[in-house]
Amino acid sequence: MTQQVSGLLFFKPFFQKTPVRVDSPLQQRRHTLPASEFRNLTPQDAISVFEIEREVPFRVNEKCPLTLDELSLGWFEEGQLVAFIIGSGWDKERLSQEAMTQHVPDSSTVHIHVLSVHRHCRQQGKGSIILWRYLQYVSCMPGLRRALLICEDFLVPFYLKAGFKEIGPSAITVSNMHFQEMEYTLCGQAYARRNSDC
Repeated sequence: MTQQVSGLLFFKPFFQKTPVRVDSPLQQRRHTLPASEFRNLTPQDAISVFEIEREVPFRVNEKCPLTLDELSLGWFEEGQLVAFIIGSGWDKERLSQEAMTQHVPDSSTVHIHVLSVHRHCRQQGKGSIILWRYLQYVSCMPGLRRALLICEDFLVPFYLKAGFKEIGPSAITVSNMHFQEMEYTLCGQAYARRNSDC
């Protein structure tokens, strides 16, 4: 005689089931990488920088002094570079062709060479955010008084919205392209506040 086993023996009523374990946020596994981080670029970041730069359809100067030092800022999300700015020191009133390839240390002006956002992260406001963070960051550096950059005409409204003022046509031309020169005055008050006793 074969015994029939009822499937009902294997089903527990809902109220007798062991509760589903819900971890509190403190007990959940922590990620080893921060979700979002802003920091200076290092030589180890050079490959990521060049990958993003390669996506740009036009680059003003292939000999840009990519000084991955205190005048650079990268935005990393989960360890991946999503946007960056690279600047260099400049010691003259206006930008010239030499500004594209020179870095003048201990100067009062930062020349912003590159603001670039990864193609998958564009149209999300990341350019505005990293530009704001960069300007706040360099405002804290003693001795820096202003930031200069050149851009194409269609980018002028973007930089005006960020607080730049239009100086006028740039002396720099590349392949019959003309640029506008823009200036941002660094107030330096953030540095004074950070180092004051208030």
